[in-house]
Amino acid sequence: MIEFVDLTKRYGKFTAVDHLTLHVPAQGAVALWGVNGAGKTTVIKCLLGLLRFDGQITVDGCDVRRQGRAARQRIGYVPQELAFYKEMTTFDMAEFYARLRGAPRTHIAPVLEQVGLAEHQAKPVGALSGGMKQRLALGLALLADPPVLVMDEPTSNLDTAARSQLLQLLTQVKQAGKTIVFTSHRIEEVETLADEVAVMEQGQLQFTCPSSALAQRIGLRTQVKFVVPGDQLDHALAILRDDGLAVRRNGIGVIVDVAHGEKARPIHVLGRADIEVIDFEME
Repeated sequence: MIEFVDLTKRYGKFTAVDHLTLHVPAQGAVALWGVNGAGKTTVIKCLLGLLRFDGQITVDGCDVRRQGRAARQRIGYVPQELAFYKEMTTFDMAEFYARLRGAPRTHIAPVLEQVGLAEHQAKPVGALSGGMKQRLALGLALLADPPVLVMDEPTSNLDTAARSQLLQLLTQVKQAGKTIVFTSHRIEEVETLADEVAVMEQGQLQFTCPSSALAQRIGLRTQVKFVVPGDQLDHALAILRDDGLAVRRNGIGVIVDVAHGEKARPIHVLGRADIEVIDFEME
């Protein structure tokens, strides 16, 4: 559905994307992964035809440079930074976007229902919560029923509950057969939504892998911070070390470094030793 062939984008002597070749299958979901400055957003902007570039990008057989309008008609886009007319109602905003995209007005009500905003269509957009605004952006991207959905850090500004809601919606969109390309730095988001991950660094594609293998390939680790009763702190440290975990004291708490897939392991270890966990957080 989408092909990047030798994509290169330079700003003077600086190369933001360096000879990227990547293929996205129809109805597949590919995540672009990397730190800030890796070139992920530049790839998205080239795909949307917003930047001039060397190489070739095609969307459903349409060349982005030579057939830009046709390529864009096949794409629904959710940007990282949302831009709405805050005084417009949710319905009016959707109607405005439908006219821009040439989508039938009859698509508006079903789409607002799909993204959980049917009961809020008379609200000004400025009165919507952050999660609702992100779901509205998704709905607007889907109004014309494009085969491709492109998103730039879709959950970056959301709290945990709103992020979970949006991921559930996106999973449904994926199951409905959309081809999805998105940038992310959240491992849970990538594991939930992506089939494949393209790992980028300094504008270059380092490797691709199944999303389930990403954490192991990049050596991702999780730091778990626990608070236990003061009289059990030394015992907790000893128990965790005996189980082979890397652990250190942090004031009244305990910090444990574990592999990404073993986040719950310290809790189980402490539970078997009847050590109470008062509180914990993960990074």
